[in-house]
Order: sequence, then C-alpha cells, then structure tokens
Amino acid sequence: MAEMKLIAQNKKAWHDFFIEETYEAGMELFGTEVKSIRGGKASIKESYAEIKNGEVFVTGMNITPYDFGNRYNQDPLRVRKLLLHKREIAKLLNFTTREGYTLVPLKVYINERGLVKMSIAVAKGKKLYDKRATLAKKDADRHIQKTLKAYNQ
Repeated sequence: MAEMKLIAQNKKAWHDFFIEETYEAGMELFGTEVKSIRGGKASIKESYAEIKNGEVFVTGMNITPYDFGNRYNQDPLRVRKLLLHKREIAKLLNFTTREGYTLVPLKVYINERGLVKMSIAVAKGKKLYDKRATLAKKDADRHIQKTLKAYNQ
C-alpha cells in the first residue's frame, strides 16, 4: 500500500494559533476536483472552517479547475462540506462557542486508501507577544542544537 501523499499544508497556522486538538475529516468533492487535487493543485492558505446547522464547511479553499474537465469543473472557491461524525461535530461546536477558538484547516492529503482527507484543528489565536516568544524559543533551540553538534565533533 502507498503511504500518505501531502497535497497542501497551512504552515502559517502553527505560527498564528495555539493548536489544541486535531481531527481528520473527509471532504465532499466532485470528480474533477478530486483529479485536480491528485495533481497537487489545491491551496488552503486563506481558508477556515465553520459549523452551520450541525454540519462543518470549509470556506476559502482553492482547488484549481481540472485542465480537461471543461463543463464539469466547479467554482474553485466554493464552500465544501467536511464529513465528520456527529459526536466530533458536537465536540467542535463546544470548543468554538468559547471565546477565541476557531477551526483551522492544517493540511489536505490523500490517505493510504486513496481518499482525500483534510486535517482540521481547534485553535486559539496567538497575540503578538506569544508569536515573539515562540520565535525566540525556536531560535534558542536552534542555537543549542548547533552548539551541541559542534561540541560532539
């Protein structure tokens, strides 16, 4: 069996948010969208997820129209439904009703069975000083690793 193939990743989410929990969700897609995703033509940089009427939707995800799809192509920025269990949606709803929490897409990938999946996270926004502290910690860790490497040689 093949392993997971990463299609799109939202690296900035780790910089802008504290990630609390992650969930794996399927997506309701049309055939030409799946073909385009398999070709690696998807972006989730500006996207976010929201809960409406007990269902989870992702907004702002861009899937480039399939080259050979002609009239079967869909709108690249249309709102897409995410497929989750009811109890998972209830947990997400409980989190997002609290102040400062939101649903952020982290990555889109094709799993071992060949299905397109999206990893979404319950996240809390970082303040500017939190971002600075994270960068300072990363820099300090990098410096420590560099020093240890030089010491061990």
